[in-house]
Amino acid sequence: MTETSTIQTTCPYCGVGCGMDISPKPEKNSRSNKLAGFEVKVIGSEFHPANFGKLCVKGSSAGETVDFDGRMLNPQVNGEVVSWDSALSTVADKFRSVIDEHGSDAVAFYVSGQLLTEDYYVANKLIKGFLGTANIDTNSRLCMASAVVGYKRAFGSDTVPCSYEDLEQAELIVFVGSNAAWAHPIVYQRIAAEKRRRPDMKIVVVDPRKTATCDIADLHLNLKPGTDAVLFNGLLAQLSKSPALNQGYINAHTEGFADAIAKAVERQGTIEKVAEQCELSVEDLSQFYNWVIENDKMVSLYSQGVNQSSSGVDKSNAIINCHLATGRIGKEGMGPFSITGQPNAMGGREVGGLANQLAAHMDFNKPESIDKVARFWKAENMAQENGLKAIDMFNAVADKKIKAIWIMNTNPVVSMPDADAVKKALQDCEMVVVSDCMQNTDTTQVADVLFPALTWGETDGSVTNSDRTISRQRKFMQGPENARADWWIMTQVAHKLGLADKFQYESAADIFREHAALSGFENDGSRDFDISLLENMTDGEYSSMQPFQWPLTADKRHGTKRMFEDNYFFTPSGKAQFIAITPKAPVHPTTKEYPFILNTGRVRDQWHTMTRTAKTAKLMAHTDEPYVMVHPADATDNKLMEGELAKVENELGLVIARVRIDRGQRKGSLFVPIHWTAQYASHGRVDVLVQPVGDPLSGQPESKHSPVKIAPYYAKWHGFILSREPINTDGLEYWVKVKGKQFYRYEIAGESAIENYQAWSNSFLDKTGDILDYEDASQKRYRSARIENGKLQTVAFIAPSTELPPRSWLGSLFANEIIDSKTRLNLLAGQLSGAKDEGKIICSCFGVGINTIVEAIKKDKLTTVEAIGQALKAGTNCGSCIPELTEILTVEQAKELTS
Repeated sequence: MTETSTIQTTCPYCGVGCGMDISPKPEKNSRSNKLAGFEVKVIGSEFHPANFGKLCVKGSSAGETVDFDGRMLNPQVNGEVVSWDSALSTVADKFRSVIDEHGSDAVAFYVSGQLLTEDYYVANKLIKGFLGTANIDTNSRLCMASAVVGYKRAFGSDTVPCSYEDLEQAELIVFVGSNAAWAHPIVYQRIAAEKRRRPDMKIVVVDPRKTATCDIADLHLNLKPGTDAVLFNGLLAQLSKSPALNQGYINAHTEGFADAIAKAVERQGTIEKVAEQCELSVEDLSQFYNWVIENDKMVSLYSQGVNQSSSGVDKSNAIINCHLATGRIGKEGMGPFSITGQPNAMGGREVGGLANQLAAHMDFNKPESIDKVARFWKAENMAQENGLKAIDMFNAVADKKIKAIWIMNTNPVVSMPDADAVKKALQDCEMVVVSDCMQNTDTTQVADVLFPALTWGETDGSVTNSDRTISRQRKFMQGPENARADWWIMTQVAHKLGLADKFQYESAADIFREHAALSGFENDGSRDFDISLLENMTDGEYSSMQPFQWPLTADKRHGTKRMFEDNYFFTPSGKAQFIAITPKAPVHPTTKEYPFILNTGRVRDQWHTMTRTAKTAKLMAHTDEPYVMVHPADATDNKLMEGELAKVENELGLVIARVRIDRGQRKGSLFVPIHWTAQYASHGRVDVLVQPVGDPLSGQPESKHSPVKIAPYYAKWHGFILSREPINTDGLEYWVKVKGKQFYRYEIAGESAIENYQAWSNSFLDKTGDILDYEDASQKRYRSARIENGKLQTVAFIAPSTELPPRSWLGSLFANEIIDSKTRLNLLAGQLSGAKDEGKIICSCFGVGINTIVEAIKKDKLTTVEAIGQALKAGTNCGSCIPELTEILTVEQAKELTS
């Protein structure tokens, strides 16, 4: 590889699937198995149809995360480093003995929407085709399983009908349970740019809380949590009385309309009824319904707010019903568009990576499909029925029905509902195998066998994004010397099980060809997923494969932009199905003891459980601690203060988070982000509070509606530690770890008083070198700093309240080679006279803080977001911070008017 070579790949984060141009540059004197040895420049690929050169701050920072810090470097069994041969034999022997003694259903795989399609394919083939069980499920169960079942009920297939282009051609876009501004930033920015070009385009956001996505909304419907199906049933009832009803389409291409409309009219037949049930104003509801009636080109863009529900499938079908009633599907600028959370959730669906699927969009409900896949694979031990979905799978582990489980590229001890119970189940399991790129995660810590896996940039394969575009992820660097691709690890276990002749793969291209061939095997147009045109592609063609939207067949050689243009669906009759919906309330209502509804979700600059994004200070700058968002009235009633800590708890567990008071938060509801783990926070794993209930059809957990209570965390002291090296947090009651530039920051607090500051300090901080400290016992304040060989090593500040010095100046000192005498004098003051505090980072791309933004607005009389961008660059790269810039500008302009 030359220093000037550019490699096209795909972003490792969300389901938008942005293309990237990577320019890796080998560093001099790199230590191959210690450091990545690469300086990686990342820019957006101009010609990729998902992003056309744009990247969000996570994507553009991906090159900063490829170092080997914290990587798993060797196979391990029971905490001991072993050879690959030994580790593979250990796993194969255990799985064989468990199956021989207890049957195939006593083993399971739990995989990930971040696996490449080729990895996913091998996993599915191995367990369903040759281990004889369908006990394979995926963290995509937590993401889009309800949307899958909704599509299959309506269309007979798991088919996303739309393309991203439809979002730019629509007259009306309805975001339902989607904070796309933060969760899918590039799609959101495409829509925002189109809104600027066409101001008459209507944007509606359906969400109980006011999110950043509302920045471009013409209407925000902050409906009662859990009432999405009520809203869309009501819309269907109104459409039935309007000129928008397409009776010709209904008669010719659908079935079930009479039952669906009867159910809708029965309980949601008037706007007044719907408004009462959704707790919305009649005026806002009427406006929404009128816009739907008036605008033919309508896209409904829905995500976790719909899917993560005990009735998520019904909510999905309630949305689809409205598109079928108006014939708004299969045409430019319209359709029901489920946008996935993960980079390859769609690819996992294609290979049958869920427990209730077969490969190539086939299912266990048809014996001929089971036979078809078995014959293609030459599998004599083919699974014959659905396996256990995620919640049931981990319950079976707890009940000791599953005795060996292999977890790949995911972190269920953090992300599964009732996460503490999942942790206990895995701790008690006979064998837990974990394949991961990182050594220390909440899940690797309960494993018996660890396999070091290659990760993004180190391995080859393909992924499918939310609009059916298949793209290549390409290798651009060497991984750790002893790490391996996931498909290779599974193939070698298969060989140990005596299945070498069934898993003769030498490359990802070999697997992809087989995957493509299966998609066309005895298909003849009966299945939507078909990429059989590629079954005989050469290695070179695979290497250079450009993005395309499936199906890709002999008669669709350039892919398929939009599905159902011919009005043919994959149901027995060839017609789309209306589903009669009776809206259901969430399983667990609030109670006197637990009066608040907990909603969980993403923050702007983090990804899943932070194993990648927490490695770069840039992405930790925007949101550095777990927080709980509270309505001002609820904060007052519960004695909660902005910036203080609060305990959020129920009978399942406890989370401690920083209070954020926000009028956009619905009264009676709380919001807590999903990302923090036991590696980064003492009490940040929010899924310990989520009830382990799911949709009866999809099995997707109800992560948006868990009853909890909230109360102040009465800390006797607050503080922070900045340290060049990670510290041992044992003994700290509350802590959060934040990666800075050349240091780690720990925000800390405790309900127990510190009796002896010196002893307390000695228990956490090294005392070699030159120690500076200050103690005021009467004021309960303590400050210390350690300098060694002229370099700052640690600083610690303790106070009785959250009024502590800014961290920015102290953090900047870790870049200094020598701490001079002037700086020493100011160290324990925590700030240098005249030093500027950026404040909370708003624009991560350019590191622009709120204090700098406010100062510029006042000083330069800035009146628009564009003016802020011209002055400070903020908002001019990925655009993710534009909603916050708008809010800051609005607040400052209001202050100016009232001053």
